[in-house]
Amino acid sequence: MSPQTNGVSDASWLGTPIDARPLFGPELASLLDLLRALPATEWNELAVPGWSVHDLAAHILGDYRGRLGWSTNGFRPASAPGETLEAFIHRVNQDWIDLHTGHSPVELIDALELAGTQVNRQFEAAGLGTAGLAVSWAGADPAPTWLDIAREFTEYWTHRQQIRRATGRGTDPEPRALATVLDTFMRALPHTMRGTSAAVGTKVQMDISGPAGGTWTVTAMKGRWSLAAAPNGQPTASVTLDSETAWRLCTRSIEPSTALTRAHIRGDRQLAEAACQIVSIVY
Repeated sequence: MSPQTNGVSDASWLGTPIDARPLFGPELASLLDLLRALPATEWNELAVPGWSVHDLAAHILGDYRGRLGWSTNGFRPASAPGETLEAFIHRVNQDWIDLHTGHSPVELIDALELAGTQVNRQFEAAGLGTAGLAVSWAGADPAPTWLDIAREFTEYWTHRQQIRRATGRGTDPEPRALATVLDTFMRALPHTMRGTSAAVGTKVQMDISGPAGGTWTVTAMKGRWSLAAAPNGQPTASVTLDSETAWRLCTRSIEPSTALTRAHIRGDRQLAEAACQIVSIVY
């Protein structure tokens, strides 16, 4: 399978393709189990700034419905003239949540189960080497479908963690899902480093500790940074983060300044600090 086929230009700089498709079914099951276990009071807990658990559950439903082409009361979002991608996404997200304010938890859970199952089937049938939707935080437009699908998995996983944390449950430590999320998030490293000048061949290494962790090396090439170059030789800079700090940094649940206080840095600190600006969501 090549990320360069079927209308996708050379995307090798994004690194080895990820197949997140088998994880969507278990992720949906975990979400439904979580939501069904919540007492009524916990649906009102603040999950993210401005959104309750109820709001966030409605947002996840919107993520599903967006992949299926929408269908609630003729909801068909369109961007306004001059509207940025970020502004458009934030506005549509809020409009969808407002549309579901009066829906009961049972109604949301039933709708999530139906839509989530349909999305899972859609992804199961998708080819990974075709052109998918853009992944702006990775600088890929269009992105290969493998990255588009993996990005979507991180969205669902992250929102479930936000609900877990809001209701006192903490991050789900299941390593296979977390490893896929971290691997996907690290595909933002070349785009993160795009404004950082360095000699061709300069390597910056990101290490994430723990069972779900790994090592990602981004190399300065002529005109871009790349995850594809063989990580031979010593990196000019390396950063080690624990997995909790890493995923929360990439989703801006914590700021780079906080992550740096928890990081172990070796080598060029300026390059290490540049890598810690990584963000793997539309922000």
